Amino acid sequence: MRVSEAVEGYLAHLSDVRRLSPATVRAYRSDLADLVNHLRDPRLESVDLDQLREWQWQASKAGQAKSTSARRISSVRGFFAWAKDEGVLDADVSLRLVSPKRGRTLPSVATADTLASVLRSLEVGARDGDPIALRDHALLEVIYGSGARVSEVCGLDLDDIDHERRTMRLRGKGDKERVVPFGLPAERALQAYLVRGRPVLRARADDTADATSSRSRGTAVRAVFLGARGGRIGPRAVHALVTRTVGDAIGADALGPHALRHSAATHLLDGGADLRAVQEILGHASLGTTQIYTHVSTERLRDAYRLAHPRA
Repeated sequence: MRVSEAVEGYLAHLSDVRRLSPATVRAYRSDLADLVNHLRDPRLESVDLDQLREWQWQASKAGQAKSTSARRISSVRGFFAWAKDEGVLDADVSLRLVSPKRGRTLPSVATADTLASVLRSLEVGARDGDPIALRDHALLEVIYGSGARVSEVCGLDLDDIDHERRTMRLRGKGDKERVVPFGLPAERALQAYLVRGRPVLRARADDTADATSSRSRGTAVRAVFLGARGGRIGPRAVHALVTRTVGDAIGADALGPHALRHSAATHLLDGGADLRAVQEILGHASLGTTQIYTHVSTERLRDAYRLAHPRA
């Protein structure tokens, strides 16, 4: 069996058996396709540790980040472990492939005052009833107010929101669902958008080529957040919105939607929220993933101490 054939079997396993998200499967596909190209697609059983190390070395020499290298090696290890478990290989040659050590990188966060200023500005901009302005205000309020991932917000449907309880059902990694609360400012922004903005955007869908298929029409009918042409909004549009608004406010050129999620988690902990509660809100499988935000909060306390204490 060629490496490329085995890779297709592994990707099908990730999608159909492990139920990983399409974005995660695409990342695995990209990493393993690079390996196939480097090896020139030999038979799987002929691949040895030296070839894998050479592939790793070439990427490192080209300036690849340690975090990217670690992810790619994880992809390869998972692939070879699956091949052995399936009986395609007698031995897993990737076991001795070493990942580079990664330093801890604290997530970028915006201050609560900065985000309050940005959201006030968006609220003012939405008062004239422009549907895009109403949507943008509601979108950022929801991301920051719930700590949701951008993919979760883009996939949000109308019946996922309980306005009375101010909760929403999110579908996270591995298609796992969780219910998270959101605040009154997000509810007000959502109501304004759903009443005055979304119907206008939804009407545009009937006049665009995007709405020709029944599948496109169905998903747009259910979607909470719509794009300028009436279809379900995509992650790229949300990324551009956050970069344009929050990024400009704090002087960052590439600040994506995840920064709002980081900020929400940090501000929850700053306000005294329990770490496990924050874990549940964010949908982290491991408490260790959530604990990085305690380091962010500690750093903010240190900065405040250095600025304010006379003996600092």
